[in-house]
Amino acid sequence: MVIERFENNDMVPIYQRFRESGRGLPDGLEFVESWVEANFGRCFQLMRCSDAKAFQEWILHWRGTGVTMEIVPVVPSAETRALVMTHLDSAPKPA
Repeated sequence: MVIERFENNDMVPIYQRFRESGRGLPDGLEFVESWVEANFGRCFQLMRCSDAKAFQEWILHWRGTGVTMEIVPVVPSAETRALVMTHLDSAPKPA
């Protein structure tokens, strides 16, 4: 998950850059979906990659536009649930 924060809640410069040069995704980084906060302060983008260097290259593409990016590794809930289920019988019992 990528959390983009827009300087002064102004995403217009980002949309201008996007219109002019696209998302700028390097090989190995896949855009899945995005959601924008109602006040334009942040954008939450679900992305997929196997090498974190692809994120670094992408972030460099957006330098100087007034956006900062936070990369938060996430795991799909179904996969997390499957993993946790294998540990349920061995989990300590509450006192």
